Amino acid sequence: MPSNTTSPKLSAPLEQGGPPSPPPGADDVSLSHGLKQRHLSMIALGGVIGAGLFVGSGAGIAAAGPSIVVAYTLSGLLVMLVMRMLGEMSAAYPSSGSFSAHAERALGPWAGFTAGWSFWVLLCTAVGLEGIGAAKIVTGWLPGTPEWAWVALFMVVFCAANLAAVKNFGEFEFWFAALKVGAITLFLVLGVLAIAGVLPGTDSPGTSNLTHFLPHGGEGLVIGLLASVFAYGGLETVTIAAAESENPVKGVASAVRTAMWRIALFYIGSMAVIVTVVPWDSKEIVEKGPYVAALDHLGIPGAGQLMNVVVLVALLSAMNANIYGSSRIAYSLVQRGQGPKALARVSGGVPRIAVLVSCVFGFACVLLSYWRPNDVFPWLLNMIGAVILVVWIFIAVSQLRLRRRLERETPEKLVVRMWAFPWLTWVAMAGMAAIFVLMAREADTRVQLYSTGGMTLFLAAVGYVWQRTRARS
Repeated sequence: MPSNTTSPKLSAPLEQGGPPSPPPGADDVSLSHGLKQRHLSMIALGGVIGAGLFVGSGAGIAAAGPSIVVAYTLSGLLVMLVMRMLGEMSAAYPSSGSFSAHAERALGPWAGFTAGWSFWVLLCTAVGLEGIGAAKIVTGWLPGTPEWAWVALFMVVFCAANLAAVKNFGEFEFWFAALKVGAITLFLVLGVLAIAGVLPGTDSPGTSNLTHFLPHGGEGLVIGLLASVFAYGGLETVTIAAAESENPVKGVASAVRTAMWRIALFYIGSMAVIVTVVPWDSKEIVEKGPYVAALDHLGIPGAGQLMNVVVLVALLSAMNANIYGSSRIAYSLVQRGQGPKALARVSGGVPRIAVLVSCVFGFACVLLSYWRPNDVFPWLLNMIGAVILVVWIFIAVSQLRLRRRLERETPEKLVVRMWAFPWLTWVAMAGMAAIFVLMAREADTRVQLYSTGGMTLFLAAVGYVWQRTRARS
């Protein structure tokens, strides 16, 4: 399909406020379809392997011990349901706004506004955090070099790549994902060989490291569960990218249908290997990261440092994906009249002003980490702490409402169907409610829950006022 082909418009009427339309004066130019199927397939495959898995899982293992496998299984089942719901809507209504556009269609403009802008803040902040993490790895190899300079370099590279053409984002993510998939597959093979006792130079640990399955009881499992939930963040990018692919419906359907085995293999499988190979209370799991600790424990020369390279790639991949995702979410919001119209201007098939603004916001977060490390920066981190759960709630409620409409009006668009509808949708929402309750019980996550709740209520109020004002005009 040629790159200047127009992207699909939001075709079904909204339940409230009429169909979305570009703001007055916005450039009526659509995004390109520069992502090929191989890009989308690899983004779907490698997108589940994020920095949260490589880096953040260490704290979860330290708290939950071997029961971290149960935690990742429970949260993985929830994520599978969320992805299935999102896939159903995205295959029926491909849009760069993804869940934000679906929420607007199902619940009204205020819902799209709230879900979209809260996710935009999350992605832009994450760009800065991942840049800081990547810079720390590089300065460990090159001591004496300033962290901020590396962050600035990464930001310039990925900003330039996203400004040029969407196929550049696709190519970066294709090779990043290929490296991550190759590395974690090799890790799983080596781990299974070591557990089976056939890896040269190593003795099988058997089940000796699994004897204390719940070392900190139910409380440790809860902490591990909360850590695992947020490690899955970022899976939504594939449904955003699908709108710029050669065949959006086919791309979304394929990505969603393979989500189950990808989550089971990469997340749950690797957690099982790690806690079997390495004692859960090893300090190296937190200090070095669980994957590096496992490879060092097996005594494979240079493998630990090689995994550090993979972690760096995962962080850079997340930066690239979040710059892309944040710019497309902002573009979609403004196309629907929910933000500054300048962000909707497209040239060369790319919303370049939206890309620049997202990068500037991300770098501002980096500067805050240096200038205000004790007040403003922690406040910002707490504010985005539970945004992914808010997004999942919007996805579930939107799917519950849109599925009935699709069955009634355009059943041929149900290319992907949510399993056992509506029962599993309700089960997923009950699971999300349970996670909110667990967050309220823990001191560390309670602050995040309240801060995110405050931001969500503020955005919902602004969105509702905007919706009422638009309805009267």
